[in-house]
Amino acid sequence: MRSILLTPSRAAAAAALIAVCCAWSTAAVAQKSSSGRGAAVNPVRGSTPYATREDAMQFADEVAERRGLDRDWVRATIGSARFLPNVPRLMLPGPVGTVKNWQTYRSRFIDPVRIAAGVRFWRANADLLARAEQVYGVPPEIIVGIIGVETIYGRNMGNFRVIDALATLSFDFPDGHPRAAERRAFFRGELESFLSTESRTADDPLTPLGSYAGAMGMPQFMPSSMAKYAVDFDGDGRIDLVNNPADVIGSVANYFKSFGWRPGVPAIYPVHFDEARLQKDVLMAPDILPTFSADSFVAAGAVPEGDGIHHKGLFALIELQNGADAPPTYVAGTRNFYVITRYNWSSYYAMSVLDLGQEVKAAMEQ
Repeated sequence: MRSILLTPSRAAAAAALIAVCCAWSTAAVAQKSSSGRGAAVNPVRGSTPYATREDAMQFADEVAERRGLDRDWVRATIGSARFLPNVPRLMLPGPVGTVKNWQTYRSRFIDPVRIAAGVRFWRANADLLARAEQVYGVPPEIIVGIIGVETIYGRNMGNFRVIDALATLSFDFPDGHPRAAERRAFFRGELESFLSTESRTADDPLTPLGSYAGAMGMPQFMPSSMAKYAVDFDGDGRIDLVNNPADVIGSVANYFKSFGWRPGVPAIYPVHFDEARLQKDVLMAPDILPTFSADSFVAAGAVPEGDGIHHKGLFALIELQNGADAPPTYVAGTRNFYVITRYNWSSYYAMSVLDLGQEVKAAMEQ
């Protein structure tokens, strides 16, 4: 096992492990400006520390051995994490039979405030967005749409300590979730990735803030995405997804390129149905995975409009429910639509990204 010199932050974490076993500090944790966490934010405070949890300490030992990290530092860091009692219930799916509503979902993300913020962001970073398109092939409206939907361009990046969120979902993920074991394993992997990254810095691993799921920065990257896809787009020698729009823009573009974004290909086309040939069950069976050629799509009764009829790639029929009293909205999704859903596995999310990006682009041209 590799031995890592205890920096002041690691020594503080080790001392904190002793402290939390005896008493819990109620002081707010300030974000460190040295790591791009400059604004003082009062984090959501957890309750019970994980220092007394045998399963958490066993996991810490396993991570230390797997990653070659200092065992005391890993145990101290995980032991200083606190259970967030309200987070597990946020992971539970909605009641069975709940009808989704695309128009309601859309209204949460496409509004004058967010569009205006998007225009300001685009204008302030036009050169960076243009360079990202040249390097990665991802157009500005897609990048602007993602950052706007995720955090309103950095306005809402979360106020949960990342270590608390990831520990809570690693060791107390709700058993009532239909995929509890799979999701618990996912968050343990994210916690391990977070610890691995933090171990290579001089920063305090207890200070990063993010969402209740542990996502961080303007683009809300999970720790494993930080490790795989974040880039130093301005070449200043460090990656900052909290305060540096250059790194944010480059990292989002790199994420999409890594998942197979195809330059110049629309993400969706309008579609109408040929009722005489319609085989909706066949069309819906692959869900959002592009499966049908243009010819087989039409043969099953879904007719893409405009240039879509000449699309050389594969299609998926995307259904967006509009509540119980209105018919669904349908579009023909291409590979690029599927790539957007790799950021968040929801067709409603992907459509919101596309619509916000287009609204901002239209406002830019006025």
